[in-house]
Amino acid sequence: MRSPNKILTVLTLFTILTISDFVLIQNPKSKIQNFQVFAQIPDARKMEADLLFRQGNQQFQISQVEEALQFWQQALAIYREIKNRQGEAASLGNLGIAYDSLGDYTKAIVYYQQCLIITQEIEDRFNEGRVLGNLGATYSSLGDYAKAIEYQRQSLAIKREIKDRQGEGQALGNLGTVSRLLADYAKAIEYYQQSLAIFREIKDRQGERQSLDNLGATYNSLGDYAKAIEYGQQSLTISQEIKDRLGEGASLSNLGVAYYSLGDYAKAIEYHQQSLAIVREIKDRLGEGTSLGNLGVAYYSLGDYAKAIEYHQQSLAIKQEIKDLQGEGKTLGDLGNVYQILGDYVKAIDYYQQCLAITRKVKARKHEGQCLGNLGSSYLFLNNYAKAIEYQQQRLAIAQEISDTNGEGTARNNLGLALFISGNLIQAEKILRTGIEIWEFQRARLGNNDNYKVSIFDEQARTYILLQTILIAQNNPKAALEIAERGRARVLVELLSRRNPIISESANSLITPPNIGLLQQIAKQQNATLVEYSIAYDVFKIKSQLYIWVIKPTGEISFRKTDFKPLWQHRNTSLAELVTNSREYIGIRNRSELATIVPEPTAEVQQRRLAQQRQKLQQLHQLLIKPIANLLPTNPQARVIFIPQSELFLVPFPALVDTSGQYLIEKHTILTAPSIQALDLTRQQRQRLRNLKRGTGIEKQTSNPELLIVGNPLMPKVWNSQTGRKEQLSYLKGAEKEAQAIAQFFNAPVLLGEQATERAIKQRISNARIIHLATHGLLDYGIPEDTGVRDFPGAVALAPGDGEDGLLTSAEIIDMNLKAELVVLSACDTGRGRIRSEGVIGLSRSLISAGVPSVIVSLWAVDDAATTDLMQEFYKQWQQNPDKAQALRQAMLITMQKHPDPRLWAAFTLIGEAE
Repeated sequence: MRSPNKILTVLTLFTILTISDFVLIQNPKSKIQNFQVFAQIPDARKMEADLLFRQGNQQFQISQVEEALQFWQQALAIYREIKNRQGEAASLGNLGIAYDSLGDYTKAIVYYQQCLIITQEIEDRFNEGRVLGNLGATYSSLGDYAKAIEYQRQSLAIKREIKDRQGEGQALGNLGTVSRLLADYAKAIEYYQQSLAIFREIKDRQGERQSLDNLGATYNSLGDYAKAIEYGQQSLTISQEIKDRLGEGASLSNLGVAYYSLGDYAKAIEYHQQSLAIVREIKDRLGEGTSLGNLGVAYYSLGDYAKAIEYHQQSLAIKQEIKDLQGEGKTLGDLGNVYQILGDYVKAIDYYQQCLAITRKVKARKHEGQCLGNLGSSYLFLNNYAKAIEYQQQRLAIAQEISDTNGEGTARNNLGLALFISGNLIQAEKILRTGIEIWEFQRARLGNNDNYKVSIFDEQARTYILLQTILIAQNNPKAALEIAERGRARVLVELLSRRNPIISESANSLITPPNIGLLQQIAKQQNATLVEYSIAYDVFKIKSQLYIWVIKPTGEISFRKTDFKPLWQHRNTSLAELVTNSREYIGIRNRSELATIVPEPTAEVQQRRLAQQRQKLQQLHQLLIKPIANLLPTNPQARVIFIPQSELFLVPFPALVDTSGQYLIEKHTILTAPSIQALDLTRQQRQRLRNLKRGTGIEKQTSNPELLIVGNPLMPKVWNSQTGRKEQLSYLKGAEKEAQAIAQFFNAPVLLGEQATERAIKQRISNARIIHLATHGLLDYGIPEDTGVRDFPGAVALAPGDGEDGLLTSAEIIDMNLKAELVVLSACDTGRGRIRSEGVIGLSRSLISAGVPSVIVSLWAVDDAATTDLMQEFYKQWQQNPDKAQALRQAMLITMQKHPDPRLWAAFTLIGEAE
């Protein structure tokens, strides 16, 4: 088997919520130092006021906010009596902070504004800059981001003017947070990195910790959880080094939230429990309430709703006790979520209404919008469409008012759903089309960072799918096809467009959305029948359906749809389960099982397995092929290009069996592609290569340095998650034999064993015309244990040395400029990767991104002997016929005769161009 006998662990990546939007507000005690009394008046009243002021500080430090307010109010009265303007300003500033921490933002702003007037009158630029920053933070909590940015910029200007480096770092951090809340993540990271640099320069460890936390929060928002954890661990280390117990508790809690988003709920609970122990030890009631709430959320996701309610109730009691209005509102919303999933919509609505009342009281516009959206969802479950629409419209209005991009996109999706279910299809379509424009605007703001675009597209894809459903319901399948393409491999299409000098739009971050005319033109240029699938999952009352479009080379477009359930009435089998079961019955073992020696099955067991295998493959054929069988070409040489979605990328199309017992590869020449528009770009890549090199096809030559053939390198060591250490990959005798045979066929050099180093391959790969790599493929490469940060998944095993680790990764390939017209990855699972809404993120995508128009990869762990036969036959056929797809088909048919089990001949697929 060409896969490592010790397997790496996949780290899926998903999105994260931070404990607080502003570190300064999450830990308001840090603000108290902003307003101190500097005047030294030897006066008994002054001394009394100073004492009251300090007592207020002490009470606030232990979260006794009400007591602190009383002391500061008394101090304020005395400072005003003795006309001590600095003391008056300091008291007003701290009163603002207290009300800020209580969530009473309106009152906080009143005090901040009074403080600001005094600091300007007495020309106290230092504290003027501080209070401007606090005003900006408070307006951000209110969702008034325009005012937040205005005040933060004023604060930054003053701090730079007076050379207050610490204050400058804080202002940059707060500007970063506003940018993050506006979903402008690239700008947020820029601000946070500047802030981090300043704090490191002035050796402000507390500020450094806060900057690291903020960076972690931003990477969480982008779905880069490995980086979020990396920054969280750095923050935790600093907290422990400087013995900042409050910061340590916050860092542990943030790490818990990160692991929660990764789906590792056990580890999330472990971190939240550690955080809870610390905040209880230091009597941080605010932190205690937050940790209890986070534990409630974790148990909610584990399905332990009783425990979730218990923790949320404890959290609620603390937040009510310390009068943390904003925290109280959040917890009420969390309780509403639990009761909603329990189906108790009446109780959920009650909690959401309480949440709404609080967010309106404190004028927290963003959170108010979220409460309204949750209310709309609950009423939709109750079939009260009028109220559902009303609440979603209110949420949309708030999101637009405060420029909340994420909120607007989500509101439009949910409003479109409510309108659709209520029967208002035209208005639903209009709302969702604008929603897609919002999502695309958000992705454009990420610039050329394709990794982050892929992450956020997972949350956006549902809008594209819902709009397709609405268009189908309006009997407009061609418009639905345009939307299906618009939401298919968009990040890849944008990347290819930027890199292709032929395309005039290459400078743009987003290219023109595809239309029917373009899709028909691509089918004609490819001289192929295009088959695009789209999966519409259950959405309330909508059945799970599979949409299928067929575009013939003539431009004729046909549409079919089919339900999932009718095929399997005996149980509610999902499409994902059917695909997985089919692969299992083919005999594809899990990667954790590959090192296990499996006894040879008896003839009876083998016969039973083959019968079950055929049954599953026939079920897939019935679902995927039968509805369109009469639309496919009758000539076996005519190309059929499948454009799958989600789990359909794992379907072995060549091995699907019809009712007569014929495999699909016996009737059709098969290719796959990530999208139709991507095909247009791979065709242009092929044309560019033709302009650089001579013709197409291959000729047997006496010497062919343009061929890069690699087999069975001296294997590197890779991380083994089972043993917790790195271990060397196994020797591949069959891969060596395969590479030698192909090299002999072309009379070309071959790199084997110690010669096949990563450095040697990198030196040759850019100029190679044909690349054949027969080695281990590492589907799971890219976990933080191996690399320290998240990478694109997938790597090819090569010999280490000369400063290289022997793993040619997807992340390294995507940055290359390759001139190869064909790359064959004759290894295990090279066609797989992380299946995202964008498509399959892995080696095949990286190669296409790097400029390769045709890639042959595998969908499972392949057999050495059968693969050697298949690959030799492929090159033999390709030499006779320049059509790679036809050559691969013939190689499969011939290999099938010697190795009839589909597991041995059906693993490979050609992605991209046939010629």
